[in-house]
Amino acid sequence: MEQFKSWEELSALEQAQCMYWDMYKDAYGVRPRGVDTSTWTLEDFDAEFKVLGPAIEQEDAQRKIAEDEAIEKFEQHVLNTICMGARDRETALNWIMDASNANGDWDYLCWDLGLPYHYFRKAA
Repeated sequence: MEQFKSWEELSALEQAQCMYWDMYKDAYGVRPRGVDTSTWTLEDFDAEFKVLGPAIEQEDAQRKIAEDEAIEKFEQHVLNTICMGARDRETALNWIMDASNANGDWDYLCWDLGLPYHYFRKAA
């Protein structure tokens, strides 16, 4: 079995391949399958990076829009829960958690509702 190499021990092509796999996931949400990069040159990777860069930016912009919409929808849900009898925001959040399938995991609830990760964490 081959020993794991540190980033510095990887060749420029190996580093480019790692970057390609990560950038592809950032752009499209999944790792590339069925893509054989073993014969690619640095120029091939650079060409792909020029395509993936704007795709990542577009995906990031769409994610931010979706998160803003999710926040607006969630905050309305909190207000509605308070109107239905929760005495305050904390009680409303606890009721919402109890009604969810997150089992007390606030970060999972963020993912489940499309909210930004760590939405419920208080600033230190």
